[in-house]
Formats: sequence, structure tokens, C-alpha cells
Amino acid sequence: MSIRWGIITAGKISHDFVNAVNTYPDKGDMVIAAVAARDKSRAEEFAKTHKIPKVFSTYAEMAKSNDIDVAYIGALNPDHYSLTKLFLESGKHVLCEKPLCLNYKQTQSLINIAKNKKLFLMEAVWSRFSPVYIALEKEIQAGKIGEPQFLDVNFGVPIVTVERLYKKDLGGGAILDLGVYTLQLAQYVFKDEPIKVTAVGELNDEGVDLVDTVILEYKGGRRAVLNIHSKLRLWNKATIVGPLGRITLEDPFHFPDTITHVDGKVEKIPLHTSSLEYNFANSAGLVYEALETAKCIREGLIESPRMSHKDSLILAKLMDTVRKQVGVHFDVDDQNF
Repeated sequence: MSIRWGIITAGKISHDFVNAVNTYPDKGDMVIAAVAARDKSRAEEFAKTHKIPKVFSTYAEMAKSNDIDVAYIGALNPDHYSLTKLFLESGKHVLCEKPLCLNYKQTQSLINIAKNKKLFLMEAVWSRFSPVYIALEKEIQAGKIGEPQFLDVNFGVPIVTVERLYKKDLGGGAILDLGVYTLQLAQYVFKDEPIKVTAVGELNDEGVDLVDTVILEYKGGRRAVLNIHSKLRLWNKATIVGPLGRITLEDPFHFPDTITHVDGKVEKIPLHTSSLEYNFANSAGLVYEALETAKCIREGLIESPRMSHKDSLILAKLMDTVRKQVGVHFDVDDQNF
């Protein structure tokens, strides 16, 4: 069963996704079948770069076509809801970039549509499919550090001048752009919802967060401390600590190729190479979420067990809570979906 991908937008993350899939030696029968963008000339240039056979003038044309099975949505945050809804309602499976939506209400709405249509939907939290994350999970499950009690994670990248980060009408803010990675790791490690969330932040003149510190408290005294910064480059590691020791996801923790195990052994798991340059660190790893999507579609699943609908709902709820505490409000927060 061939899985035919349609790429929505011709931006940087879409370039990295397509490059990662096209250059992976074991991609099987996955193919990048089509691309669409608001500017057709950009889509045509993108198709030329990546040797994509079909270019659509509009997203609606692609959604209605029989040329694709699944849509990869790499659009800006405010467009995630409407585009995912369009493709689901047109009978297409969807892998949508994180954050899946701007808030919990939108996220629940899309999940309801996917369930009603019996279509696969996943938030593209690529971290979950990293070979290093899988190695971390195995070490924790084997009891190597005992039950995890503390998570310390920092994510700081100087992108404060990037429009998608600082503009409210583009769904900006550090928690949605960077913080989503720290929050999902806390979920991944502790496996349940925190009982208390405490957040402080710094806002710009547009009312979006540039810096956040978040403390998540879980049952049994477990705790995560998350530092998110769009003005400074931090040492972007994550350390998971239990009574028997610690494991460190080395920089960049959100998709690392190196892990320091509890015994101090440093293991590097290399990613595949490409002749085309990537825009973001370790983007070759984007192929793993594509492989998971294809696997789930073939098995008739509507969600991934590694990044489930419940995971996306908890993640959306946490981001809503952090935004409320630091004072970030979007117009869509007042709407029903």
C-alpha cells in the first residue's frame, strides 16, 4: 500500500520534512506526491527542488483530489485548525505541525472530526519518534533510574525577531513555539497530567510571551522545571532524575542524537545524510514521524499510541494554562469550535 503525501505550504519546515523523507533509505513505498502553497510560484519552485510531480493552485483543490492519501501541514499556527479541518472533511489523513491548534477547544474539535470520519490525525511532535527518546523510554522502563522524580529542561533559541514568534496574529509566543517541546517531554517522562501548574513569563508589546518558566507538579512529589527563552540561547539539555541516577538528553534535547545513560556511557545515534541543506537542527529525524503516520494508516489506526489524541489534548490544556497565567490571550480563545 503506497502512502502518498500532499505537502501544505512550501516553507522551511516543509522543505526539511520532504528532504528527510526523500533521502531516507528505508522509506518503503512512501512518496511525496503533491505540494500546494498560497503562492503557486513558490509551490512550483518547491516541487522543482524536491522533484514533486503535482502542484496545486489551492489547498481546496488538493483536498478534493485523489492524488494524495495524507496531508502534511507545515503552515503557520493560526492556519492549523482550518487547514486540518479542510483535509479531514475531504477524507484525507493529517499530520499537522505542532502545536496542533492555538487552544484546547480547537484541538478537541479536530479530534472529534477525525474520529467521526475514521481518519488518522496526529500532532507532529517529532521528538516522540526519535531513536534517542525510544532509548530513554526503554532505560526508564527497565528501572535503571528508579521512578523518575525530577525533570530539568531548558530550551532557549534567539528567535525573538522572527515574525512567527513575536506577532500575536501569527499565533506567536515562546510557549507555543519552543515550550511545547518541554511540556511534551514532561508528559513523556511522567505519563500523566500534572496536578499543579505554575508559570511566570515576559510579554512583548503585542502581548505574546518571549520568556517562560514553568513548574509542573505531579502526584508523589514528582516535578518538572521548564525554562523557555526566545531571546537567549540556553544549554538545551534535558535531565531526568530518579533515586538511582540520571539520564541526560544532550543538546538539542527536543530531537537529540546523543544520550548520556545512567551509567555515564555516552551513546550517539546518527541520523541519515542529505545533499540538500536543512533549515533546522537534526531535521533528518522528521522522517520518523512520517514512518509512524504511514504505519498507523496501514494498520487502520486513527491515532498513534506514541503521540495520541489524549496526549495532544493534555498538551493543549497545559499551553492554555501557561498562556492564561502569563497573560497571553488569543481572539480564538473567546470562540467555540
